[in-house]
Amino acid sequence: MNSLTQTLCNYIAACFSGLWIETFESDEAIKEIETMCRNENWNMTTWDISMGDPLSAVSSATRQGDTPMLVVLRNFHRFLGSIEIIQALERQIQNGKVSRTFFIVLAPIVQIPAELEKLFIVLEHPLPDKEQLRQIATEIAGELPDEPNTRRVIEAAAGMTRLEAEGAFSLSMIEHDMLLPEPIWQLKANMLRQSSALRLYRGEIPCLGGLDNLTKFCNRALSNSGKEQAKGVMLLGVSGSGKSAFAKRLGYSVHRPTLVLDIGALMGSLVGQTEAALRKALKQIDAMSPCVVMIDEIEKAISTGGNDGGVSARILGSLLQWLNDRESDSFVVCTANDISKLPPEFTRAERFDGIFFVDLPDKAARDQIWAIYEHQYGIEKPKRPVDDDWTGAEIKACCRLSKLLDVSLTEAAQNVVPVANTASESIHALRTWASGRSLDAARPGMYQHRQSTRRNIRRNDPPSGAVA
Repeated sequence: MNSLTQTLCNYIAACFSGLWIETFESDEAIKEIETMCRNENWNMTTWDISMGDPLSAVSSATRQGDTPMLVVLRNFHRFLGSIEIIQALERQIQNGKVSRTFFIVLAPIVQIPAELEKLFIVLEHPLPDKEQLRQIATEIAGELPDEPNTRRVIEAAAGMTRLEAEGAFSLSMIEHDMLLPEPIWQLKANMLRQSSALRLYRGEIPCLGGLDNLTKFCNRALSNSGKEQAKGVMLLGVSGSGKSAFAKRLGYSVHRPTLVLDIGALMGSLVGQTEAALRKALKQIDAMSPCVVMIDEIEKAISTGGNDGGVSARILGSLLQWLNDRESDSFVVCTANDISKLPPEFTRAERFDGIFFVDLPDKAARDQIWAIYEHQYGIEKPKRPVDDDWTGAEIKACCRLSKLLDVSLTEAAQNVVPVANTASESIHALRTWASGRSLDAARPGMYQHRQSTRRNIRRNDPPSGAVA
């Protein structure tokens, strides 16, 4: 028996007469329950709306002889707005302990009326594991060779339902006459975009300069993840300093998919909808491991000042529990620009493997970044502007404007206003907080605030050569 049927069998043996199975694959769940009933010599009947009145389906369900009866109700959450159906189901579940009649609701969400909450046990129908995916692939493509390509194909399909995996394998066979991971990744990216707060990052590989200590730390942690599970890192720092680019690049460098969790997209208008969407996204992450998970600007998602009816607090609680208890090989990279908005429990030890501060790049890192973007935008023999306390984003903007406006880098620089000018107070506060509390992303050891050598700019002086 798999985990669902074994758990279900135990609950039925213990006489739990109300069981709610959260599943997107009702047909597969019914097949598994049918197999269990045959093995246990139990009776079973199924109902969906095509079979008639839901009230009659509940009221008329009875055991035949001494054999337990399982009544499987597909998508029955759609009918629990009727007080007549609620009362009939409440009465039958309570009587079911004596009559040995068990009511099993199959639904993609958990939406139980208050009158029935204490009568139902909620179970999960897990997505197929890698061995099950391998079996599905074998049915589609025949015997699979035990080689790296097969492993990559199965990893690409991780997190899909059985039906989705069948479709992905079939599409690869039609298009390429063999199983390849790339068409499966592309199909999965489209599926995630349609129905989830998760997005599979498939964009260009970001270029990075600096962040040497952070890069070495993550690469070493992930290379040893077979011995001890790597949890992830929290990145604090100045906006535009490369935190998000690092998270996107990390997956490519360690050969893992990069999943972007958009917590803002989780927000729903109905009570419980947001939490259900988060649970679904976290299950998909677990199923798609090993992976890198990026949660960008986390402080904006979980700090609303208590004006959302407690939704952000529940999201925070679910995230903290998952960060602590998950067993999947998912490496989480959280970024934040304002540490003061994060609750202290989010950054305590064992949530992450390390908390790093990403400061403005130093001279050596800036030279690397200039070289990257000068090459990218085809800028030859450049004369670079004074770039004290510039971020990588500002260097890229300068190179792009130079190409766009067909001017030199020094002229283009007159149109770039560094964040060190516009947000100097908040940067100073962030550096002060990080000193002695965070690891340095650029060099080994704790971060210690170094005095800025930024040039002074008189705000009233208009920039010469600015392009309107």
